[in-house]
Amino acid sequence: MTTSKRVFVYFIGLLAAALLLLSAYTWAMLHISYSDGERAGYLQKFSSRGWICKTWEGEILLTSMPGAIPEKFEFSVRDEQVAKDLTAATGKRVVLTYAQHKGVPTQCFGETEYYITKVAVQP
Repeated sequence: MTTSKRVFVYFIGLLAAALLLLSAYTWAMLHISYSDGERAGYLQKFSSRGWICKTWEGEILLTSMPGAIPEKFEFSVRDEQVAKDLTAATGKRVVLTYAQHKGVPTQCFGETEYYITKVAVQP
């Protein structure tokens, strides 16, 4: 095997290993959550956004004490059924169950690190 052929084979091997490691890292970041919890508030915005990677993004206004400055909670949705439920709940009080995934390498999975897994509309 010539030297240039050997360098090419090593390069392809390194490239394949790098892609495999990146894929494993992405899978781990999307399937292992850093934290889980719930947030309650009024659903203000919910839309599908993005130029190339369309993602569902939204924001709720967290309920707070009277006179306090309201806080926003921005989130992403990957599940189409949850996206349909949230679209129907725009303007209503909701309780969102989320999983926080830190270190996701691209915004093609969502613009935030908070991914909504369940939505409950409050009366």
